[in-house]
Amino acid sequence: MLDIKVLRENKKLVEDALAKRGMNLSLKVFYEKDERRLELLRKVEDLKHTRNLISKDIGVKKSKSEDANVLLQEVKSIGAEIDEVHHSLDELEKELNDFVLTIPNMPHSSVVYGRTSEDNPVVKTWGEKKEFPFTPYAHDDLAIRLDIIDFEKGAKIAASGFSVSKGPGALLERALINFFLDVHTKEQGYTEVYIPFIVNGNSMTGTGQLPKFKEDLFKIEGEDLYLIPTSEVPITNIHAKEILERTALPKYYTAYSPCFRKEAGSYGKDTKGLIRQHQFNKVEIVKLVEPGSSYQELESLLEDAEELLKRLKLPYRVVNLCSGDLGFSAAKTYDIEVWLPGQNEYREISSCSNFEDFQARRAGIKYRPSKGEKPAYVHTLNGSGLAVGRTVVAILENYQQEDQSVIIPDVLRPYMNGVTVLKPVEK
Repeated sequence: MLDIKVLRENKKLVEDALAKRGMNLSLKVFYEKDERRLELLRKVEDLKHTRNLISKDIGVKKSKSEDANVLLQEVKSIGAEIDEVHHSLDELEKELNDFVLTIPNMPHSSVVYGRTSEDNPVVKTWGEKKEFPFTPYAHDDLAIRLDIIDFEKGAKIAASGFSVSKGPGALLERALINFFLDVHTKEQGYTEVYIPFIVNGNSMTGTGQLPKFKEDLFKIEGEDLYLIPTSEVPITNIHAKEILERTALPKYYTAYSPCFRKEAGSYGKDTKGLIRQHQFNKVEIVKLVEPGSSYQELESLLEDAEELLKRLKLPYRVVNLCSGDLGFSAAKTYDIEVWLPGQNEYREISSCSNFEDFQARRAGIKYRPSKGEKPAYVHTLNGSGLAVGRTVVAILENYQQEDQSVIIPDVLRPYMNGVTVLKPVEK
């Protein structure tokens, strides 16, 4: 969440940031409620001042053995009125806080103005797009021909948007998960954590999923519990409501998890295949760092995710999300888009973001800059390293052969129990 002091003292800065995002969120309600809050605070101070004056008069009367009952009743009445005003203040503070939770983060100065993904500038490209002597197949057709993913069985067991990976298909997902985690932990300095796949409302609010994305979440009926949309949520909240020592920073975490999303705003998009599923696997990388180093850490985090694609020899490009395409909580985001020859386009496979102190304020994650110094909020960052299902898509489409077989990338072969080629299955 934004610093409420910034909202109060830099109205134009916030309004310009919202305008850059293309939002028409009016801050009028906030400022009206905040003015009312100031009025109530002044009223409380006035009432307390009056009560103090009357209390002095009561002391004088009692010292002279005079009747002070009328004044005592007046003090009691003022006390009750102060309690009422405090109750109104508490309600107003909650309304203000709830409103602030709906305001997105302010874009970093390096984020370019734009309205849609079409306006995202390309930062870099890597790898050569393979030239096929045949028209490349889409991943869903290959998956069915190879008999490694069953979309119909997933729909029967659950609903449309779920699938069953089987045989070498399931092995390929497991191989990718283990490969990602090994690189992150053994080479890039991340600590692996195995986290709950169900979290409470406070955790969802802490990372910005609530209240904004309520309709995209799977909620457990009758409980303040949700299936996670990404392991970013439980990882970041490991240190919710904590004050960390400076020497404990930076903290690097990685985790595998299944992810669950309703994709409520995406009806009709990518209905075939693995691109947009309600349940999918992902390996996440998360950083908690000092504010002064967070943008350097973002570049490093991006390189950590890119390294996986380089080793898989999958062509990709990196785009800097424009202001209109920026996520709710992010101050800056790089998307890594992998080349999919079967679709003849680049598609997102990882999103690497710096949230600055936006999530830390919501989750209450602070650190102590130095002994005796006031605690400050950390900066949080996260990225997908990588979305497993989309990596399967990229491997199927980039490593396919004319006979619809698929070569397993060299780097995955130690994890594949001797499988080097996925071969079509005759039915």
